[in-house]
Amino acid sequence: MLSSIIHKFIKTEAGGGLLLMIAAALALIVANSPLQEYYSAVFSHDVLFFINDGLMVLFFLLVGMEIKRELLEGELSSMAQALLPASAALGGVLFPALLYVLFNLADTSGQHGWATASATDIAFSLCVLSLCGAGIPASLRMYLTAIAVIDDLAAIIIIALFYTDTVSVGWLGLAAVILIALGYVGRRRVNSLPVYMVLGVMLWLAVLASGVHATIAGVLLGLMMPLKMNHPSGTSMLLRLEHALHPWVSYTILPLFAFANAGVRLSAVSLHSFAQPVTLGIIAGLFLGKQAGITLFTFLPIMMGMASKPKDATWLHLYGVSLLAGIGFTMSLFIGGLAFGEGEYFAQAKVGIIAGSLLSAVAGYAVLRFTAANRR
Repeated sequence: MLSSIIHKFIKTEAGGGLLLMIAAALALIVANSPLQEYYSAVFSHDVLFFINDGLMVLFFLLVGMEIKRELLEGELSSMAQALLPASAALGGVLFPALLYVLFNLADTSGQHGWATASATDIAFSLCVLSLCGAGIPASLRMYLTAIAVIDDLAAIIIIALFYTDTVSVGWLGLAAVILIALGYVGRRRVNSLPVYMVLGVMLWLAVLASGVHATIAGVLLGLMMPLKMNHPSGTSMLLRLEHALHPWVSYTILPLFAFANAGVRLSAVSLHSFAQPVTLGIIAGLFLGKQAGITLFTFLPIMMGMASKPKDATWLHLYGVSLLAGIGFTMSLFIGGLAFGEGEYFAQAKVGIIAGSLLSAVAGYAVLRFTAANRR
């Protein structure tokens, strides 16, 4: 059952990634057409808040459930399985952040976006991987998924620790009480989705009022969903909700988020735009930092005998994966928005995110397509 859900997850992510690309391309087209005025009017500050702080909570709810499933029963459920992708993900967070900071040493405001280049878009990267041909080992898809899941976990921790300005202890206390209530109904194996959803909405309101970004509530709710069997069908609440929610997130929420946030006026983009420290730092982080960090932190545990390569995977396969992990897009846009708000820095960040993700996608596709063709 779990294996079937994982394969459906990868298939849905790949399809959702294709729709994500189309949504981003449409956003660029509309933002640079006579419809630009209507685009800006529709996606006003209030609408963006509804999408980024409301609908995206469902995306982070899904992320929380995926993390819990992977940690308890999936690719990260044992130290031997988790060591290699965990090491790779660590390198993929540290090196991009370091490169970004180096490019922004002279700009303290720009430094606030240091985490923007550390993210991996799992849907986008799996979509590109699926286009590389039948010669790609199945283990490589699982490996990329595991890296992206750990990367998401790192992004959630970073958002909670570094992108929260003021905190209300009282509201956080209420959120803690609601989490305890969620833990209680989970231990009692309460088989009622409305109970979890009502408590989840209360948790979202408490976290939003506390000053911590509201999407963290989605992750916490996902981690509290029971994974043990508690339904006559033989599946758990977590697996049923994940199965039901995944298509909505992949085919509706994420493409809408991309369409609302990826619109960049190309008339304002010039060679000078690419010389901005924020833009350069993100491009360097996604395209150079990701591949360097992941490749090094993959090579070391394997050479030290602490881990082994995924089944049927070559070093060139692993290098191709490190390139695809540089597709930051969705999570990079999300973190960039938290870091910079809706000002000039975020406009520069968007250019860097799109350029860095595109470079990583093309290079990763070329490497993996070459290896797939040779394998056949």
